[in-house]
Amino acid sequence: MENRNFKLDTEWNMIHYPEQPNGFGILIIGDERHFVDEKGSFWTQNEGKLMLINQLKNAGYTIFYSNLYGKNWGSKKAVQLAESLYEYIIRTEIINDKIHLIAEGMGALVALGLLEEKQNKIRSIVLLNPVLSLKHHLEQEKSHKFFYKKLISEISRSFEVESALIIEKIDKTKEISIHNIRVPMRIIHVLSGNRAFNQSKLLNQLSVQWKDEHAPISVTYMLPEKKQQLGRQIIKFIKDNEKVL
Repeated sequence: MENRNFKLDTEWNMIHYPEQPNGFGILIIGDERHFVDEKGSFWTQNEGKLMLINQLKNAGYTIFYSNLYGKNWGSKKAVQLAESLYEYIIRTEIINDKIHLIAEGMGALVALGLLEEKQNKIRSIVLLNPVLSLKHHLEQEKSHKFFYKKLISEISRSFEVESALIIEKIDKTKEISIHNIRVPMRIIHVLSGNRAFNQSKLLNQLSVQWKDEHAPISVTYMLPEKKQQLGRQIIKFIKDNEKVL
């Protein structure tokens, strides 16, 4: 069996099995285009994502992920479902209970929430063009009126708060600090488009702080035409963090 789809709560989930398992698992948390249904997922339908899945499988990794209520923007219930998925996989599959995380874009918000709950069960984390702060992301999108209105609507729905009140709620919510994380982390930032450029400015500022704090966080910048190297970079990084079981 190459893969299987199954339901937890109301959400579809998918697991990919390698031919020769190495005993380690990877939880993927996708961006806003991510989805899982009863037949497949964004990661099986998108050529670039499927290539990465196959590279990870060929390296022996058991890969799993969830629909996580669609465009969740780091909601508490999405974090709780990610935690339930972890517990289910550890109960039902033969893998080491310390897993790797790969999160893209919006998925970084759920990944940081999961890290806060399960830091001792996360072996390493790779973030791809991550949204590290919902407040900063909203501020960045303010000048794009159509996308900003759409974003507010998505966050309101996910957080189950009226649109008129969502900004106030986000302003009052204490965000998870990446500075407290002691899990090896690699941030890979693909430089494509204005949003990526604006995010890179925030990353540059944070990188100075992380260096001063001796945080186990490294940042790699990548040109779009080099994206085929992504799988190789990720595999090398996570293998470096498997020396201690």
